[in-house]
Amino acid sequence: MRKLTLFVAVFSLFAAAAPATAHHSFAAEYDANKPVNLKGAVTKIEWMNPHVWIYLDVTDSSGKVINWGFEMGSPNGLMRAGWTRKSLKIGDIVTVEGCRAKDESNHVNAISVALAASGQKLFAASSQGQ
Repeated sequence: MRKLTLFVAVFSLFAAAAPATAHHSFAAEYDANKPVNLKGAVTKIEWMNPHVWIYLDVTDSSGKVINWGFEMGSPNGLMRAGWTRKSLKIGDIVTVEGCRAKDESNHVNAISVALAASGQKLFAASSQGQ
């Protein structure tokens, strides 16, 4: 019984620590000196904690289509900024301003998202500066 109690206690500690390790600072992954402004079609939306992610197919200068991932704020932060789950749909054309990942991957910390159809610009509840 003592081993089971110890196992449950240790497991609980690791389980409680897991969400804390998932969050990161802006400076750990993104470079404020690498601003990007990309336009493309929404291919995927992940509306979940700790951050909402959207993905766009962006056509580069050579005509090649590249899928980019944009990290935004938490769902609650986005809702406070005026977002709803229906603000974006697959296929919507948007322009995203943000800062590129330090590792040069196709990931961006989004600052704002402008909807091409309506011209509406929404704050992305970015973690920049936090």
